[in-house]
Amino acid sequence: MAFPHRPDAPELPDFSMLKRLARDQLIYLLEQLPGKKDLFIEADLMSPLDRIANVSILKQHEVDKLYKVEKKPALSSSEQLCFLVRPRIKNMRYIASLVNADKVAGRTRKYKVIFSPQKFYACEMVLEEEGVYGDVSCDEWAFSLLPLDVDLLSMELPEFFRDYFLEGDQRWINTLAQALHLLSTLYGPFPNCYGIGRCAKMSYELWKRLEEEEDGETKGRRPEIGHIFLLDRDMDFVTALCSQVVYEGLVDDTFRIKCGSVDFGPEVTSSDKSLKVLLNAEDKVFNEIRNEHFSNVFGFLSQKARNLQAQYDRRRGMDIKQMKNFVSQELKGLKQEHRLLSLHIGACESIMKKKTKQDFQELIKTEHALLEGFNIRESTNYIEEHIDRQVSPIESLRLMCLLSITENGLIPKDYRSLKTQYLQSYGPEHLLTFSNLRRAGLLTEQAPGDTLTAVESKVSKLVTDRAAGKITDAFSSLAKRSNFRAISKKLNLIPRVDGEYDLKVPRDMAYVFSGAYVPLSCRIIEQVLERRGWQGLDEVVRLLNCSELAFTDMTKDDKASSESLRLILVVFLGGCTFSEISALRFLGREKGYRFIFLTTAVTNSARLMEAMSEVKA
Repeated sequence: MAFPHRPDAPELPDFSMLKRLARDQLIYLLEQLPGKKDLFIEADLMSPLDRIANVSILKQHEVDKLYKVEKKPALSSSEQLCFLVRPRIKNMRYIASLVNADKVAGRTRKYKVIFSPQKFYACEMVLEEEGVYGDVSCDEWAFSLLPLDVDLLSMELPEFFRDYFLEGDQRWINTLAQALHLLSTLYGPFPNCYGIGRCAKMSYELWKRLEEEEDGETKGRRPEIGHIFLLDRDMDFVTALCSQVVYEGLVDDTFRIKCGSVDFGPEVTSSDKSLKVLLNAEDKVFNEIRNEHFSNVFGFLSQKARNLQAQYDRRRGMDIKQMKNFVSQELKGLKQEHRLLSLHIGACESIMKKKTKQDFQELIKTEHALLEGFNIRESTNYIEEHIDRQVSPIESLRLMCLLSITENGLIPKDYRSLKTQYLQSYGPEHLLTFSNLRRAGLLTEQAPGDTLTAVESKVSKLVTDRAAGKITDAFSSLAKRSNFRAISKKLNLIPRVDGEYDLKVPRDMAYVFSGAYVPLSCRIIEQVLERRGWQGLDEVVRLLNCSELAFTDMTKDDKASSESLRLILVVFLGGCTFSEISALRFLGREKGYRFIFLTTAVTNSARLMEAMSEVKA
């Protein structure tokens, strides 16, 4: 069973314009160094650049050799060097060392630094400190929106999560506001805006300021996208920490999808070579299984293989003319489908092998128990055993965080015991990671006897509810409390199911976690769209510690067509998972909406933990 869109589903905007804009701007910047030049590219930018301008386009604009920005010195003989980098201090030191080495050797050449997506003052300061600011020219390539698929835009800024949610560094908020401004210039205006979270609010306010400065650009235009929803990742860490079981999520968890493509090794391609495969709606086989629960995928693929065989077999009784038609019109398509089919079957087998080895069933059972709040002692024992068997430092950390968030912090005895076992099992160098997780509210310790709740309950007896809400907010800002159980009850995140949950015919978004849990982020979006705002959700907003940070901005726009009002752009600040994307695609199909996703980067539980870790893998 694939996910067909309803016949009345609204058309998606064409995002290829974003690629053309980025390509044209890059070419314009390269042409400012006329003549032959060598281009140094930072590793992070290689995959995104490849999706925008491949090597042949660069060659057309007189780029001679390509180098990777790395530690070892570059041996370029060109008279002009161009650097395409992220605005990072280490890159500035690298460029300065090259320029200074040339100075020592008495060599003069031209240097150009192109920052993507923007340059930061700190970078220019470093160039100045190193004494090379006058020797290089600096430019910005404002490339911050990469269309990974027809409905998915990524800023490809995985560091956004750590920078903002751990370090409290707000420098990327401007980049995000600029990206939203570009979208509203091309596809706007957006008549209805909703959002929740501190980062969402800041980004929204800055974006609105940019709109006011360039007043009138989108005035009088018909909106193409009726709603925009901004959501901070820290509103819902639980969903991001769960193991994924929809096909696209599992492929990401197992093989890592990077910038929309995946490297399938020899175990998948059943040859001795690895293969880089682009995963998007153009891959017809993948498009039909990407949102499916993994248990349905094998059945679907084997049915597909049988149909394919039947189409091949048709050629047996053909005469020459029919055969000619078959070869010229159908054979190429069939061969392509055959190739894709065998790849995805190979990927499924590889996933099955890995998951059986890990005892995936037992892991999922523990996760579901944590989400539902049952058998906490057993789950804690399972996590201890996981740590003692040294299964994987990242996995053990993820389970501890899931336990902490669902239980509103660990009791001090458990916290100390798990932390000690973890450090003894995986090494003391992980100590700083615990401090990071605590700061981000991912792995916390309950106050002794959880005095907060005791105080809260006494206080709330004395004062009215509204004042109690404010006092509770003050307390919860002292300790980032997740309140997951209370939110889960309020929003009905754990479906009550009589009998088996049928994963072949999903009834709600919980299918993306085998029917055990509806992703919190997706439920918030569903509720706000239903209510056209936050009214009636005050208690949920308070439990999310966001009383001042939930906003709605609706303009009376008579120009918005009923079609555009069914298009919703969801912006995830700090990353979103493929499971959330699948869940919202399902919701859209049920309610007649189409969702478009914009994320700072696609994430999953391992990436989240690695971002917090001080021990680099």
